[in-house]
Amino acid sequence: MTTPAHPSEPPASRPGSRPASRPLGVAAIGYAFMGKAHSNAWRNVASFFDVPAFEQKVLVGRDAGAVAQAAAQYGWAESATDWRDVITRNDIDIVDICAPGWMHAEIAIAALEAGKHVLVEKPLANTLAEAELMTAAATKARAKGVQSMIGFNYRRVPALALAKELIAEGRLGTVRHVRAAYLQDWLADAQAPMTWRLRKETAGSGALGDIASHAIDQVLFLLGGQVTEVSGRLNTFVNQRPGENGTEDVTVDDAAWATLSLTSGAIASVEVSRVATGRKNSLQIEVYGDKGSLLFDLENLNELGFLDATLPVREQGFRRILVNEPEHPYLEAWWPQGHIIGWEHTFTHQVRDFLLAIQDGSEPSPSFEEGLNVQYVLDAVEESAANKSTLAVVRH
Repeated sequence: MTTPAHPSEPPASRPGSRPASRPLGVAAIGYAFMGKAHSNAWRNVASFFDVPAFEQKVLVGRDAGAVAQAAAQYGWAESATDWRDVITRNDIDIVDICAPGWMHAEIAIAALEAGKHVLVEKPLANTLAEAELMTAAATKARAKGVQSMIGFNYRRVPALALAKELIAEGRLGTVRHVRAAYLQDWLADAQAPMTWRLRKETAGSGALGDIASHAIDQVLFLLGGQVTEVSGRLNTFVNQRPGENGTEDVTVDDAAWATLSLTSGAIASVEVSRVATGRKNSLQIEVYGDKGSLLFDLENLNELGFLDATLPVREQGFRRILVNEPEHPYLEAWWPQGHIIGWEHTFTHQVRDFLLAIQDGSEPSPSFEEGLNVQYVLDAVEESAANKSTLAVVRH
């Protein structure tokens, strides 16, 4: 069912084809937390960045009334409840998947096979097998000019993009070790109710897939290379929570820890928790090299701490870089220097980069292959935790 109804249209003559004069048509699937964040980005990106013309065509969700209300609120021309119908439409060129992880593989593969460019929220999928199928479909589609990208939006935090530039320029020298801790407290209360995120069949995993995926992607984004070896630990502190029909078992982890060995020789420690009382959304990243160090905390996302160890000892110390200058990544489009931006801007930057990749015919990053690399690490952490062992990361 679609509201309002759209005229019947013939299928596209070939994947990714559209009249050059027609704006790209965008469909978003999912209208809750991530759907709202992505919708905000689509609604605002063209106001600040020079991007190809596009239209917010349709927002898809299972509840006809709720998705129609969300579509009107978020700037979509119409709403629908059947994503299968939407991805076959000739006026849809981009499919933005904001639905829960258990739906990612089916929707993404179908959309890619229909010739639609695909943006999908992280993690790539709930299982390694699904992630591999999605990556294979993306590789096949790319040969036909159809692009795909996974939504690790923290790559688009200007301070973290600047951190990557400083590391690539050699300002830290040889990076020896990294600490990444992503801490939240929305499940700290043992009486916090059950949600789909606490059931393995819908979420795949808990803090591991939800937020460790971000932390691991940041390690790979900042340092490059691959993870070769993993030692992991998972823990569920609250095993039962109140549900709609009484107490339910929690079947995913509340927190996870991992030690990662990288091809560069660097070691990364990763700690994530959704029961870290007092931490609301704190992604802390520390990078230590032999010539300098970097500090970042998402709760102060406009700031980057940088220590230049090549200075005389009497002058050394972490300095606070307020990442708001036009010379910093992405910020030429926003406000005068010193005027901070927020979490929502990372999604705007993400949409901007995806649209430019489609326009240029270049492979966007992070690709599904990069998302799959994170999935290999998540899988190894889970297996290591189950076996209480250290594992090599095996890629098929």
